Amino acid sequence: MTRETFRTLKALRHTVRSIALGHRLPADERARLVLSLSEVAAAALGGGRPVTLLSGRETREDGAHLLTLALRLPHQCTGAQVATDRLPLRARTQPDGTFVWNLPLPSGGRPANRAPLTPAAAAQHGQSDVALLEEELRAALARADTLAGEHQRLKHELAETNSGVLALYVQLEERDEQLRTAHGRTLRALEDALRPRPLHVDGLELAVHYAPASDDAPTGGDLYDWFTLPDGTVHITVVDAIGHGITSTRTALTVTHAVRTLALEGHPLESIVARTDTILAPFDQNVMATLLLARLDPATGTLSLANGSHPPALLAHADGSATYLEVRGRGIGFPLPGSDRVLTTTMQDDDVLLLYTDGLTESRRDPIEGEARLKEALCRHRTRPTEQVPGLLAEDLLSDVLHLDDTLAIAVRRTGIGTGIGGASRSLRSDR
Repeated sequence: MTRETFRTLKALRHTVRSIALGHRLPADERARLVLSLSEVAAAALGGGRPVTLLSGRETREDGAHLLTLALRLPHQCTGAQVATDRLPLRARTQPDGTFVWNLPLPSGGRPANRAPLTPAAAAQHGQSDVALLEEELRAALARADTLAGEHQRLKHELAETNSGVLALYVQLEERDEQLRTAHGRTLRALEDALRPRPLHVDGLELAVHYAPASDDAPTGGDLYDWFTLPDGTVHITVVDAIGHGITSTRTALTVTHAVRTLALEGHPLESIVARTDTILAPFDQNVMATLLLARLDPATGTLSLANGSHPPALLAHADGSATYLEVRGRGIGFPLPGSDRVLTTTMQDDDVLLLYTDGLTESRRDPIEGEARLKEALCRHRTRPTEQVPGLLAEDLLSDVLHLDDTLAIAVRRTGIGTGIGGASRSLRSDR
């Protein structure tokens, strides 16, 4: 190892640069080495205290050649204030405070039969510090240009990638929108298939509003059915199966079909809720639904209601008042299912009967408030065309909701025999 002592930073830099040059270190690595030793020695030399530089060439067991430089500071300067990991060329420190750099030499260490250049030899070759600095600067600039070019290339590639990703995202959005549109058409067609056919009855106008809790489902557990019995009375079933989605739809369909069968077989209204439960229980123990059954004679206005845990019907009168028609009972799948009694009343001309599910009144925390709001809204809209009434009620009551639920509302207006256009009532219109 060669040992030299330095008292000025200029002399240290000149020697380190010459050693690096003599061992054919690349210009950028030479610059990093000079800057690193200068930064470590600056405090000591600036304070008038000399530093010692040891340099030499080593060969590892694997045959690789290393240039080793060790910088020893005076005891008063331990170098603790220098962060070795932040030096241009990282160093390791020994217990005595010596900073050591081990640099791999180019393949072969140096050209064959050619000794490292000493400072004097470097001077003989015309390599002044200024020239070496210029070379190091050019190397730094070349590296900076290379990095800038690489950065620009990466930016360009990133821009192209982002452009491609954006285009793909747009395509996926378009595809997703097409799928949603097709899905929506399919669901709407399925929803329409679940509805009973429009009912045309002299002396009555009927309209319905239905909206599922989610647009992703064609319908929920809210379903209705209406038909004319052989004696001319109109039967209406409103079902609210527990749950949402296709499963509850299946339950509601099962219940409405069972009710229709029993009604057409002539079973009395007061027995249908209980008999429906008896019929369905052996096939599905999990069926649970509330239901409201209404029978209306268009000729006399006689209205009969049976209930199974369902919200009560609401009857709006021509004088502007409205009355809830309360009937107690237990629904399908409930303990002791069946309607406690049949409520019978009379609808006068221009009275409007409203049958609905709890999604219309329980959209807020207080169902009693919902019932009061529904009653007030029906009285306010009773004089509007029948086909508009269910939708207007839903719009009023669901304008500010805490949670979404399936919603069903059916309005039935008694107009009197032969008051419809051409001797028949206006055809059914449904809104959503």
